[in-house]
Amino acid sequence: MKRRVVITACSAITPIGYDKRDIIESLRQGKSGVKPLRDDGLLTKHIHSRVFGTVDYPIEYGFKRQYRKTMGPVAFYACQVAKDVLQSSGLSRDYITSGRLGVAFGSTHGSPTVQRDIYKTFFNDLDSKFSSIGAVDYLRSMVHTTAVNITRMFGITGRVIASSTACTTSSQSIGFGYETIKYGMQDAMICGGADEYDTTTVAVFDNLLACSVDYNHKPHCTPRPFDAGRDGLVVGEGGGAVLLEEYESAKRRGANILGEIIGFGCNNNGGDMILPNLDGITATLRLALESAEISPDDVDFISAHATATKMGDVIESQAIAAVYGNGPLVTGLKSYMGHTMGTCGVIELILTLYMMEQGFIAPTLNLDNVDERCSMLRHTRQLTDTAIRIAAIQNFAFGGVNTCLLIKNGSEADS
Repeated sequence: MKRRVVITACSAITPIGYDKRDIIESLRQGKSGVKPLRDDGLLTKHIHSRVFGTVDYPIEYGFKRQYRKTMGPVAFYACQVAKDVLQSSGLSRDYITSGRLGVAFGSTHGSPTVQRDIYKTFFNDLDSKFSSIGAVDYLRSMVHTTAVNITRMFGITGRVIASSTACTTSSQSIGFGYETIKYGMQDAMICGGADEYDTTTVAVFDNLLACSVDYNHKPHCTPRPFDAGRDGLVVGEGGGAVLLEEYESAKRRGANILGEIIGFGCNNNGGDMILPNLDGITATLRLALESAEISPDDVDFISAHATATKMGDVIESQAIAAVYGNGPLVTGLKSYMGHTMGTCGVIELILTLYMMEQGFIAPTLNLDNVDERCSMLRHTRQLTDTAIRIAAIQNFAFGGVNTCLLIKNGSEADS
């Protein structure tokens, strides 16, 4: 028996704010969260790109030391948004620890700042500093550190899914959490992702000539999704979490339903691990529609992956046009924050939920001149006050992993 799955709480730490009001204000006023790249004293001098989607405001974590000691920066983000979600959910302590609640959460590569310190000791200071490597350093750095630190802090005993598929990490986590509830394996799931500030991530994309470099002196002018003047992605950081619940259970307890996940598509291109693939992406979008049992005409808004790379935006535009024509409004939300890596899917979903609730669609920033190869879409060029009934959140990753989530406005959960 298939069950309906709704979103009953969410929280996001983003380059454009942590508080919901700040994020909505940034979207409405077109405020960018892209800032100059901070000097790490090591890699920065070798990197051409000098911009980053930065979380530059203080966060009061308030975690007990017993939990902090196994957490690197990425786990701090993860546990904070998970804490927010659980506090606003109204779920009892007994429910949280009952085994009915699970976790699907990930990051691109754990905590690179902690990993860097470990490797520096291994290769440079082993004789003098080996003892400085703590017993918990692996727990702070490992790829599934976000998921298991959440389970530890809150006593969650349900299943754990720790996705690590680069840019689709959090959207895949949400999709797998959705399927876990839909098919009766859990009643609720905390889903999302996090990634921290570190120049090693920038260096990887910079070395691939995929990063923006032309706007180093004007960080707010990049990235430029779908724009003829785009010159690459901007790496960012942040964290996001959503609470998914089985619909009938959420309704019985009077939970606030923010949205409903109605479809999920996920596949692999089965070929090149870097270049986007039109057939693979197109198939994913259609898989999501088939999963939701809706037609393309039912979708009002698309949150595009839109990294502002030269070919990525073109291939995605072709896929959207093949499936949707020029029906839905399309926005590249990375224009506000840069590419927040493993957390981009959940952050973009949460921003879409905020726009659904408030009745507007934010425009793509820096879209001054639409690339003619992307011009077949209905781009959001200015703030648009309109209702969003159904939205698609699209994400595509290195390794050829593609995802698409379809969500329905929470106000229509009973319709």
